[in-house]
Amino acid sequence: MQIHHFPFDEIPQFSARDIAYTTADERLRPFYKYEVTIEAFEQVFQDKSKANINREVLVEVLKEQYEAFKTSDLVLSQIEKLREKNTFTVVTAHQPSLFTGPLYFIYKIFSAINLAEQLNAKYSDRHIVPIFVIGGEDHDFNEINHAHLFSKELLWVNEEKGAVGAMKTASLQPVLAELKEILGNSENATTIYEKVVRSFTQFETYGQATQNLVHELFQQYGLVVLGMNNAKLKRLFIPQVKEEIFEQPSQTLIQATQEELIEAGFGGQAHPREINFFYLADQIRSRIVLEDDIYKVLDTDLNFTRAEMEQEIENHPERFSPNVVMRPIYQEVVLPNLAYVGGGGELAYWQERQSQFAHFGINFPMLVRRNSALWIDKGNAKKLNKIGFDLPTIFDDTEELIKAYVKENTENELSLKQEKLSVQQLFEGIVAKAIEIDPGLKKTVLGEQAKLLNSISALEAKLMRAEKNRHEITINQIRSLKERLFPSGLQERYDNFMAFYLKQGDAYFETLKSNLNPLDKRFLVFLEE
Repeated sequence: MQIHHFPFDEIPQFSARDIAYTTADERLRPFYKYEVTIEAFEQVFQDKSKANINREVLVEVLKEQYEAFKTSDLVLSQIEKLREKNTFTVVTAHQPSLFTGPLYFIYKIFSAINLAEQLNAKYSDRHIVPIFVIGGEDHDFNEINHAHLFSKELLWVNEEKGAVGAMKTASLQPVLAELKEILGNSENATTIYEKVVRSFTQFETYGQATQNLVHELFQQYGLVVLGMNNAKLKRLFIPQVKEEIFEQPSQTLIQATQEELIEAGFGGQAHPREINFFYLADQIRSRIVLEDDIYKVLDTDLNFTRAEMEQEIENHPERFSPNVVMRPIYQEVVLPNLAYVGGGGELAYWQERQSQFAHFGINFPMLVRRNSALWIDKGNAKKLNKIGFDLPTIFDDTEELIKAYVKENTENELSLKQEKLSVQQLFEGIVAKAIEIDPGLKKTVLGEQAKLLNSISALEAKLMRAEKNRHEITINQIRSLKERLFPSGLQERYDNFMAFYLKQGDAYFETLKSNLNPLDKRFLVFLEE
């Protein structure tokens, strides 16, 4: 296995905002609190130590959730250590995507695990626990109901509504059968399928099943998986729930920050609302709005006066589900957290939040960009070598790659650049003569020049097309290779990890574990030999 590193800003598939944060562009510096260095954590420790975290409730909830799982002494020890004031967390989070969904789900987790290990090595007088938060309260089923494996889409068909984590696993039987057929009967296929099927048949709800699957995959690394849709945890969040619903501070604060981001050359990411909570019940996750002094739950008959709403929050905090604007606040209220590990889009959300955190009196965590990577298996590595592309080149646009290949491998001259230059020189003389006779003719002459240059460009394109036809087989191979390595833009946003686990087994996880370092801000390429 070869491991290659490339500067993050040389990967064209990333957004300008993502590159700007990862490369510490000064324009974004006002929008986050800490530099992303291991030394900067000393200040994060000091700042977070001032927070009043209810560790007893946190440990109690985790132990209750883990009672249902077959767990290890390592994970139980990690949970117990969270009682201690010198124990902190680093967090990553994601929706419960089907069978973990795209690869970056896995990359996020290993990035958080390795960050925790580095901190434990650097700061031996403290202890850091990696936490994965399951976003089971989300209700956008279409975002989590699929996975891509060997160019096939596994699709979960289900008619339930409301929070995806509360949905029943019984309807997963058809997609589990389809997964088994795709994976086959190899030793690695059997190993991973047993973990998946055990999780999604032993547990009634999808959120708990996903929590168990992530636990089974990563427990040996000391990862703790937390479901935050919990009444005890949300009781700790009641003061912020009330303030957001009754005083509505977040919208104004975030919109002001978004305006500053626009002035700095970046756009806004989230859409803050007046009230950034949903009402959560069986088959329901609907927005709360204020109309004529009455708090209404959209698409339902539920209505509350202010006094009734206050009583509902006190009696049933579990019914109040934060949206993307309030979820980070909830997370940092509940956890003794130092850093959030996320992708470019997620961190763009967080960069809008600093003034909101200050308003609620909550420390703003360090924002750490998770690792991004490309895995090139042995078959595709051979194709890459045969075509003659080096690794940096493979990130280029497909059509530009094809043009470069054709130009490199043709015996014919395909460029008409010299001919265009000759036309321009010819018309310079014609323009000069025309102006002497009638200055008004200049526009007409330049128009004729443009027509001729366009005709030459069209002929140049025809020469390229004709030459491409001579290399049709290789060009199709280039297109196929690009589609395999860059589906929907980047492999990590599309392919599921099981395609790689099937060939590598546990060695796949060990390779990721050994090489994903979120403090190393470079793009990784794993090249099988």
